[in-house]
This record gives sequence, structure tokens and C-alpha cells, in this order.
Amino acid sequence: MFNSYISRFLPETNLYPYERVLVGLAITLTAVAGALLVIHSAYFSSFTALLLRSLFFSLLAGCGLFLLAVKQRYFAVRIIFYVLALLALIPGPYLYQNYISIIRMGAIARETDVQLFVVTIFVALVLARYYLGWTMVGLALVALSYALFGYLIPGDYGHAGYGLDRLTSNLFLRTEGLFSMPMGVASEYILLFSLLGGLLLRSGLGKVFVDIAHALTGTVQGGPGLTAVISSTMFSSINGSAVAGVVTTGTFTIPLMKRTGYRPKVAAAIEAAASSAGQIMPPVMGAAAFLMAEMTQIPYATIAAAAAIPAFLYVFALLVSVRLEAGKFNLERSNPADVPSIWVVLSKQGYMLLPLVALVSFLIYGFTPAKAAVLCILATLVLSLWKKETRISLLDFMEVCVITVRNVMPIVAAVAIAGVLIGVLTLTGLALQISSMILSIGGESMLAVLLLTMVASFILGMGMPTSAAYLLLAILVAPALERFGLPILAGHMFIFYYGLLSAITPPVAVAAYAGASIAGSEPNETAFEAIRLGFVSVIAPFMFVYAPELLLIGSPVQIVIATCGAFAAVFALGTAFTGWIGRPLDFVERVALVLGAIALIGPFGALQTDLLSLGAKAIGLALVTFIIWKAVHSNDTRLPSVSS
Repeated sequence: MFNSYISRFLPETNLYPYERVLVGLAITLTAVAGALLVIHSAYFSSFTALLLRSLFFSLLAGCGLFLLAVKQRYFAVRIIFYVLALLALIPGPYLYQNYISIIRMGAIARETDVQLFVVTIFVALVLARYYLGWTMVGLALVALSYALFGYLIPGDYGHAGYGLDRLTSNLFLRTEGLFSMPMGVASEYILLFSLLGGLLLRSGLGKVFVDIAHALTGTVQGGPGLTAVISSTMFSSINGSAVAGVVTTGTFTIPLMKRTGYRPKVAAAIEAAASSAGQIMPPVMGAAAFLMAEMTQIPYATIAAAAAIPAFLYVFALLVSVRLEAGKFNLERSNPADVPSIWVVLSKQGYMLLPLVALVSFLIYGFTPAKAAVLCILATLVLSLWKKETRISLLDFMEVCVITVRNVMPIVAAVAIAGVLIGVLTLTGLALQISSMILSIGGESMLAVLLLTMVASFILGMGMPTSAAYLLLAILVAPALERFGLPILAGHMFIFYYGLLSAITPPVAVAAYAGASIAGSEPNETAFEAIRLGFVSVIAPFMFVYAPELLLIGSPVQIVIATCGAFAAVFALGTAFTGWIGRPLDFVERVALVLGAIALIGPFGALQTDLLSLGAKAIGLALVTFIIWKAVHSNDTRLPSVSS
């Protein structure tokens, strides 16, 4: 039985039989121990910050290195990873055992502390190399070199230099480095909510999402595309990964879209853009909401509420574009016999949504997000017993723990490196100088600073998991926006959106490329289609920076006016980019729709209710309404070719 269990997460490799059993056991024990540690701490608050974060890192780093070891071809190389995994398991228990003496000595490093610090840094660098690539490794090495040899740098950017003992005290024995706030968020929220998502999906919730979306939209023209948007958004919000959303729901939705006439690149692009939407959709937002709450010290509930309007704008734009795409090419409708009834789906499977309802209810009632997640995990395990096909056994639970740890390893590696960056930036005072450099280049122009920040966010976010990308940007880039006077929430949302954009934008575009591999389309063409469909992610950050009412900052009247204008503008832009609404639109009409959209979301200002702003919105609304009315009531029934 144990061999069959191991085969679930450890496919056939060149491991020796005894090696396979031992490694499978080690992976399971470390993953389950890490999950139980987080669950216990979340409910009982039984560990201090340093102990929880160090134990968490040791267990997950050990598990992550064991998972890396089994991928190595040669036994000698695997041995190196096994030894490194065992070494990774030491720092957490060591700090737990010596915690009192460390406090008594004022966190002054001893020789053993320095040795373990070097080991831990090396472990973090190896994890970053294999789970994130060389970029984060390079950043960490530059930061450590700067801390050690900063005395060699002349001028304002140099410093006196710090030895290994000082770095050990700050980065290892205190909560200012490796075990700083980012590691705290990973240990308190990210693994916990990822585990909840894994259990929900194991119980069959992913299929429920698809069935509900298919029941709601299946008989509409373009229904499979609309199904993909709704189901992938819901799935990815819980799962926490745009790529995982594509490869999971996309295996069903992409072939379905192709069968009803969607071009392969468009089908893949819809799935990629929709899976990216889950990362910005509250309440979970791919776990980034919890990171943002800690980084900004703004309550989680406030962030989740503020993220709602931009997220719904994004999804609304996708739905509009998908529906117009279907009308533009006169795509077939799904066979009504293949579309389930929404009432049948809810009556048979609706009970599986109860954990999500409970999660929102617990948060509204006042439970902490961590405790609410623990209660929802328990609710999921209990509800799964209702039917045999949804039942989660002990082996299933252990497998979900392993898969969850494997999925969050990139984030664990990222927060470890981010901790190093935070520690060095704080110790040397470099953080303020980086912000000053951005501000000096941008000058007094907010637009210039925003454009610089946009480019930096896009580059630093390439290929990174959503949470990891946001974390890096919050450390390096966000302070510049805050010093320029932007509301802290608007600044952090700005970098969050542009850090996410690389998932559908070449040259990386991991979500779009994943969709292209399923659809059999050209990857870069798919990525450009995804950008066209997900255009809101490009313009929304500027919208809510200049109109913070979209983040619920302002009076109710201002929020309503800004929101209505934004939705109308998004509809106009989606129509202009598709080039069809009832009939093909000519160039002049498309330009007019774009100009109307600009008028609807500007001129930007602190107040959305002054006469100039209201007048511009009225003109924009009138222009958009006229173009759409004229097109819809036209007798022109021309259709473009499918290849266009």
C-alpha cells in the first residue's frame, strides 16, 4: 500500500527500491509535519515568531530538497541533496532548543550560530536556484556581498561593512532577516490557504466550479469561453497559481472551446487570462492579500474589499471580449443536451461550496484569516465523507500535504531570499537610497515614476509566482511610490498588478505558454491574444492610482461614479479591441470608442465629482452609446473570416 501511495507523488524514476521508500517516507514526514505545525500554530498561537518561522523553514526546505534529489539522475548527486536536506532540518530545532540562551545573550552570534547561518543561507540559495532561477540567487549574492564588502564602495552608497557574526545576529538570530515578516506570512497564511485549496480540489470542488459555470453559460453563444472565464477565475483564486489553473481547468475548457469554433490561440489565451484573474480576485487573491496586509499594515478585510472592483473589472472585460469574439465569428452553441441544469448541479454538488461560504462567514464574524482557514480545513474533511467519490482518506491527506508543499516551495524560496534582502537593506540603509534613485530619475512627474515602476515591476516579476513577485517588488519598488505621496494601498496594488502581468506577456508568459501547449497553438501568438483579452490588467493600475475611488478610497458618491465610468470604459475598450458588436466596426468607430473610454476614466483627479470630470464622463458615455447603438441597429451582417 505504501508503494502505491508513493507512486501518487513520486513517479517511476531511476531510484533504487529501498531509496524510493526511504525518500518517500522522508518527503511525507516533513510535508505532513510542516502542515500540522502551521495548523497547530494558526489555531493555538503556540509559537513565538522566530521559532515558528525557523521550524517552518527547516521542515519545508528539507522536504523541498528531498523532492529535488529524486529528480537527479546520478546517485552521487542525489546523495549531496540528501545530505543538504538533512542539514536543512537542523536550524529550526537548534533555535528552538537554544531560544532562551539566545535571548539572554542579546542575539549575539557564537561560532555555532555562524556555521548554521552559512548552512541556512546555502540551503536558501539552492532552493532559489532550482525553484526560481538565477535571478533571485543573484540578488541574494549581491545583497550579501554588499553587506560584507560595502566599505569598498565610495560615496553615498558605501558603508563601513559588516562581518559574518553581525550578519548572523541580524539575519539568523532575529526576525529581521531570513525569518522576517515574509517568512511569517508564508508560515501563517500561504501554506495554510494552499493546503485548504488542495483539500477543496481533492474533494472535487474544481469540477463543481466547471459544472456551475457550464450550467450558467453553456447555452449562450460563446458559452465554453464564458465557462472558462468563470471556472478558471474561481479555481485560481483558491489554488494560488495561474499556471496550475491553466493546466487543470484548461484540459477541459480548451478542447471544449475549440470544438465550438474558437481558434486554438484564442481558446488558450482565454484560459490563460482567466487563470490570471484568479490571482487578483478576493478573498484569497492567490495568497497575495495576506502578504499585502503584512507589508502595508492594512487590515486584510480592507485589502480584500479594495481589490474587488478592479478584479471584477478584469473579469467583466474578459466576459465581454469572449462573448463578442463568439459573435464576431458566429461560433456554434453547445448542445443543450450536454449542458447540465444549474439546479441539478447545486442539488447534487452544491454542498461542496459550504467551506467557501464558511470561510467568508468566519472572516465577517471576526475570526483571524488563519483560524478561519483551519476551521474550513476541518469542515472540508468532514463534508468530504458525505460521498465515497469525494472522501478524503488519511493517505489522500498526506498526498495533499506533499503536493501543497511542492507547490509552495517557490514561495518559500522567495520569502527566504526576500528576508535576506530586507535584512541587508535595513542594516545598510540601502532601501531609502533605491527609492531615492527611482525618484531622482523620474523627477517631479508622477507619470514618469509610475512608468519606471511599471517597467521595473514587469521585469522583476518575469516567471515569478504571483506572491513571490509582489514580495520582491514591495521591498524594492513600493517605497518610491509611497515617498511620492501615493496612498500606500494604491502603490502596492500598482506593483502587484504589473508583477502579475508577466504571466501572459512575452518573453516569459508562463500561463499563456501552458495554455498554448494544450491548445496546440503558437506560444507567442497566444500570449498576445491573452494581452488583448486581459487588457484591463495593463490599464487598471493607472486607473486606480489616478482614481483611488476604484479602491474604495473616497465618498460613496465618488466611488459609484468612478466605478460606473470604469465599467463603461472597459466595455467600450473591449468592443474596440474586438472590432465587432452586432457587425464589424470600421477604424473610425473603433477609435471613437477608445476616445470615449478615455473620457469615461478621465480626466483624472482627486475628485471624481467636479464639473470638468462629470462633463468629460457625460461626453464619453454619449459617444460610446451612439457608436454601439448605431452598430447594433445596423443591417450589416458581414462576418470576418475565421483566420482573421
